Amino acid sequence: MKLHSLLLACLFSLPHIQAQKAEPPATDKEWVLFDGKSLDDWETVDIGASGTVEQEDDTVIINQGDSLSGLVYKKAAELPATNYEITLQAKRLQGVDFFCGLTFPVGDIKTCATLVCGGWGGSVTGISNIDGQDAANNSTGTYQRYEDDKWYHFRLRVTPENISVWLDDKKIIDQDLKDRKISLRPGLIESYAPLALSTYCTTAAIKNIRLKAVK
Repeated sequence: MKLHSLLLACLFSLPHIQAQKAEPPATDKEWVLFDGKSLDDWETVDIGASGTVEQEDDTVIINQGDSLSGLVYKKAAELPATNYEITLQAKRLQGVDFFCGLTFPVGDIKTCATLVCGGWGGSVTGISNIDGQDAANNSTGTYQRYEDDKWYHFRLRVTPENISVWLDDKKIIDQDLKDRKISLRPGLIESYAPLALSTYCTTAAIKNIRLKAVK
């Protein structure tokens, strides 16, 4: 009788155990922001004389405009605003300024910054803005050598305490957020909040855009 009761208890608890195993932890959650098939989740932003945006196979092409060109992710409110990583690949096809401007939220979608890759003549890489200073004038800014038509892998991590960036396998930004003011550079880039990709007077190719939750 005791054995029979034990078997019944195991059978009733098995679906619950399986359900628990089937549900992945929140930190494993990942979003494919561009699947290489459609730009339906993105909206092109034309601030006046911006370049066109098009899809070419599995790649987003942001064509050169007179200043900023790019596109905004329409479902940013459904994504984490902290404890996340964004990864993507980008390359400059034409132009001499930044080929990957990744605007992203920091803590909430009303507080944003931009990772500028290849700005101010083609090499400055950093976060705009920290304490009111853009990437060319704050401690995150470094000079990186970028070759045209060469893919580079970028990884951005945002936590409540820190913003970190890797270029390929090299960590190039490690910014503590304590007592720091995060904001967008005043001006045209404000049209690309809260989550966007942009270029400045440059044609770029971008692909494999993903976001995942992290601890």
